[in-house]
Amino acid sequence: MASSLKPKKIYDVFLSFRGAELRLNFISHLYQALIQNGIHTFWDSEELKKGDQISMLMEAIKESCIAVIVFSQDYASSEWCLEEVAKIMECKEQRNLTVLPVFYKVDPKEVREGRESYRRALDKHESKFGKDSDKVKRWKEALFNAGSLSGWHLNDE
Repeated sequence: MASSLKPKKIYDVFLSFRGAELRLNFISHLYQALIQNGIHTFWDSEELKKGDQISMLMEAIKESCIAVIVFSQDYASSEWCLEEVAKIMECKEQRNLTVLPVFYKVDPKEVREGRESYRRALDKHESKFGKDSDKVKRWKEALFNAGSLSGWHLNDE
């Protein structure tokens, strides 16, 4: 009977985003609104140790009920963000994680189809890791799947 119990999730929401502009504006407001409403939220902190950061982030994703991915123009330039989105989409399939995308000043087609800033970033990753890299293929698939989800579009509002 004990084996049928689901493990309790540590976080209600995991926030995935890239950049100081978002951290200091949209994300900080979103984070405060979630916390004020009693929603236990994980967002990466400047205080995380460099060696532990990626493994800690992956654990936090697994221990969350919902992941909010804020896709911005600079999101795909970060290998860490791409690892996060790949893990988020893996957990969506394997652990029933709810994924809510926010398209912040980018079109979902840009994310999904690798256009504009996403194409430039993925081209750089391909030149670093190789055109046939499994890592880059996994990132592209995760971006396609996440970019295909219904989400919110935010420009300068």
